[in-house]
Amino acid sequence: MDAQTFATLTTPAGQALLAEVAACAGRESDLALGTRLRRDHPVELVAAAVTQNHLRGRAVAKFGADAAHLYYTHDALEQSTRRTVADHRATRLVALGATRVVDLGCGIGGDLIACARAGLAVRGVEQDEVRAAIARANLAALGLEGTVEVGDATTTTVAADEVAFVDPARRDGAGRTFRLDALVPPWDFVTGLLAGRAVAKVMPGIAHDAVPPGVQAEWVSHGGDLVEACLWGAGLGAPEGRVATVLPAGVSLVARGTPATVGPLLSHLVEPDDAVIRAGLVAELAEDLGGHLLDPHIAWITTESPDAAPLGRAFRVLEELPYREKQLRAALRERDIGTLTVKKRGVDVVPERLVARLKLSGSRTATVVLTRVAGEARAFLVERQP
Repeated sequence: MDAQTFATLTTPAGQALLAEVAACAGRESDLALGTRLRRDHPVELVAAAVTQNHLRGRAVAKFGADAAHLYYTHDALEQSTRRTVADHRATRLVALGATRVVDLGCGIGGDLIACARAGLAVRGVEQDEVRAAIARANLAALGLEGTVEVGDATTTTVAADEVAFVDPARRDGAGRTFRLDALVPPWDFVTGLLAGRAVAKVMPGIAHDAVPPGVQAEWVSHGGDLVEACLWGAGLGAPEGRVATVLPAGVSLVARGTPATVGPLLSHLVEPDDAVIRAGLVAELAEDLGGHLLDPHIAWITTESPDAAPLGRAFRVLEELPYREKQLRAALRERDIGTLTVKKRGVDVVPERLVARLKLSGSRTATVVLTRVAGEARAFLVERQP
C-alpha cells in the first residue's frame, strides 16, 4: 500500500469501502468479493481495504476493542506492542515524572496511543512515509492528540523535556534477529540514548551483561508469554538492576541479591513465570514463597504454599513415580492415565515423543514433572493448583 492509496482509504469513499468489506467478509468468498468491488473501485484500493479488514481481525489480540478503528501494515502489526504492555510502560513513564515523549521510529503508533492516553504529550518520528501517515490516522481515530513527522530517528533532536522511546526493528531480510548488532536503529545509538532520559524495548533474550551500566532492565510477560525486555535509561531515576513484571496482573519482582538455597521436596512445586526466570529472580521468588530450589541449576521451586500466582504456577505433588520409561508407563497405566501432560526442565526429554511412546489409553488425565534433583533425574505426579 502506497501513501496515496492510504490517503484515499481515509476519505469518505474509502471509509465506505472499508465498511462494505467488513460487512460482506465471510458472507462472500474473497475472490467473489474482490471481483465485485473492483468493478467500481481501483484495484489497489480494494486490495488495501481487504487487507485492512484482515489485519483488523488479527490485531484484536494486541489492541482489543481499538483494533476495529485502527490501520496497519503486516510488518508493523507484527512488531507493535500489545496494548496492556504499552499501557504499563506509559504508566511507569508518568510515575517517573515524564510529561513529554518522542517515539523514535513510532511505526503505526501503538506506543504513541498508550502514552497519549496516559496524559503524556507525544511526538512520533517515522522514516517510512506510509507508517507515519498510519500513525497520524490512528491517533486521530481514537481522538488523541499528538504529532507524527517523517524523519530519521538517529538524526532527530530530542528536546530537553522529552523522554525518548525507541523500539528497534528486530527483523532483517532473513526474518527475526536475536543479535543486538543487527538492530535498526543500531545498538550503539540505543545505548547512547539510555545514558540519559530514554526507554528502549528490546528482545527478551538480551543477556544480563549486555544491559548498559545505570540502566534498569525489566522483563515483561503477558498472559504467561514472555514478550519483551524494557530498558529504563540511567537519567530516569529508576533503580539500576533487574525486574520481572507479570501482566495483566501488574505484579513486579525486583532483584535484591538473594542467594539460591537448595533443599528437599516439599508439598508443592512452583514453575516461575518466564519473566522471573529470564530476569534471574528465581531465588527471590523462592524466598518470598518460603521455599527453595530442588536443584541449584534448575528453575523449579518447592514450597509448602500453593499461593504462587501470578509470579509462578503451583502444582501439588501427589507422589513420586519411576523416572525410567518402562516403569513410568506401568505406573501410569496402573493409575488409569490416558491423557498426559509432561512438563520437563533439565532433562533430555521431548514431551510429545515420550507421550507417544507411552501409548496410554486410560480414562484419567494427569500431569508429570520430569526434572533433576541434586543432579539426579526424577519424576513427580502433580496436580495444577487453581
